[in-house]
Amino acid sequence: MITAENIASHELIGLRTEIVESSNPQIIGLNGTIIDETKSMITINTVNGTKMISKSNNSWKFLIDNKDVILNGSKIAKRPFDRIGAKA
Repeated sequence: MITAENIASHELIGLRTEIVESSNPQIIGLNGTIIDETKSMITINTVNGTKMISKSNNSWKFLIDNKDVILNGSKIAKRPFDRIGAKA
């Protein structure tokens, strides 16, 4: 089960997310459902189509158990297989 404490070591595909901080101000506020992820990229399905966004240059907000959880992208910038098997 995904909680605020273990989200960094959990599967992200299927979760809704929003970018709250970024080195690129044009993507702040971009939100949607995560449909894929690689070591350094997250693919989001938004109302304006599919977007591929770098993990490490952004802070990501997730709604878990009715609480906003903000993760720095550097904490999730690993291959999903490695991140899920590792401690956060």
